[in-house]
Amino acid sequence: MHRTHNKIFVFLMGTLIAGLSLTSCNKPPAAGPPSGPREVGIVVVKPERVSVTTELPGRTSAFQIAEIRPQISGLIQKRLFIEGSNVKVGQVLYQIDPAPLEAALKNAQSALNSAEANLPSIRSKAERFKSLLVSKAVSQQDYDDAAAALTQIIADIQYGNATVETARINLEYTKVTAPISGRIGKSNVTAGAIVTAYQPIPLATIQQLDPIYVDVPQSTTDLLRLKSRLKEGHLNQHEKDQDKVKLILEDGAPYSLEGTLQFSDVTVDPTTGSVTLRALFPNPDGVLLPGMFVQAVINEGVNEQAILVPQQGVSRDPKGNPYALVVDAESKAGFRPLTLDRAIGDKWLVSSGLAPGDQVIVEGLLMLRPGTVVKAAPFDPTQAGQDPASSPGAPPKKRSEGGV
Repeated sequence: MHRTHNKIFVFLMGTLIAGLSLTSCNKPPAAGPPSGPREVGIVVVKPERVSVTTELPGRTSAFQIAEIRPQISGLIQKRLFIEGSNVKVGQVLYQIDPAPLEAALKNAQSALNSAEANLPSIRSKAERFKSLLVSKAVSQQDYDDAAAALTQIIADIQYGNATVETARINLEYTKVTAPISGRIGKSNVTAGAIVTAYQPIPLATIQQLDPIYVDVPQSTTDLLRLKSRLKEGHLNQHEKDQDKVKLILEDGAPYSLEGTLQFSDVTVDPTTGSVTLRALFPNPDGVLLPGMFVQAVINEGVNEQAILVPQQGVSRDPKGNPYALVVDAESKAGFRPLTLDRAIGDKWLVSSGLAPGDQVIVEGLLMLRPGTVVKAAPFDPTQAGQDPASSPGAPPKKRSEGGV
């Protein structure tokens, strides 16, 4: 019985050892550290000619604004325009009751006619007394009275002419006309309303929208930086179409027509620390309305020796400072701190830290440390992120559970 138990025990132990041996034979060998230099993709820094632009928020405003106010007091008889329509300069907008002013014109004309009718007799009397004064046929006092009467009637005629002209002008003011062409808004009065001359509340407002202004605030910090770059020769502003401005609408769509930069204000807004740039845009279809928020793309100049690197080639340290890794003369990864200007498309415009001819590592940066020996190959953007399994004709790659 004891021998039987020993045989069973030996058999089980043999089976267990054989199973462990088979398992160890099927287990793949542990991966060792990679041999040879690490392969990386690089781009060689080359100076480029780049048009430098800046995108600033702005707001549209009408090219011209006219608030319509009456120049005489009276009763509104008619409104002669459609609210929200386009009106032409000189078009009659309101008709004020002309009856009182027509009567005033007739009264002034009658007074003038009366004065003009008395002029011949008074002039003849004055001339006659002047000739009789030599022979002492009339007294000096009689002649002086006749001469004074002549002067008075001439003054009355001049006053009558002015009164008639004033009455005629006031009568013309009964037709309230448009001083500019543009789009008129809602009317603040209706027929039957009493209005007064030069009242504070306008009857309506006309805005000329073609062309239209875009006012863009620019910080004085950016303005000083731009002047410094121009002084140092980094930017050239003597290019054709340098004053052209592009526009991006609120929905992100580009505006189809280019504008022209008109001027830069010389006064800094103390509340915002910025100056205002004004651009003029054609607006034939009325797409731009006053008060719209837009993004203006303004040309700063042309950088003839710009250094651009792909954004994936720029990293940041724990403090947020940008840097790049380059391949040095010993085929090792070298550390370069950078000063970045701005993003242009999918690249960074580098102000300092790189020089023409530097080999910037843009692929294979994961876990790469400065001083690591690398094998550089030109970076091909069209092949970035691809692997053989994703090539046409390759079997579908199985997605791992919980993978990224």
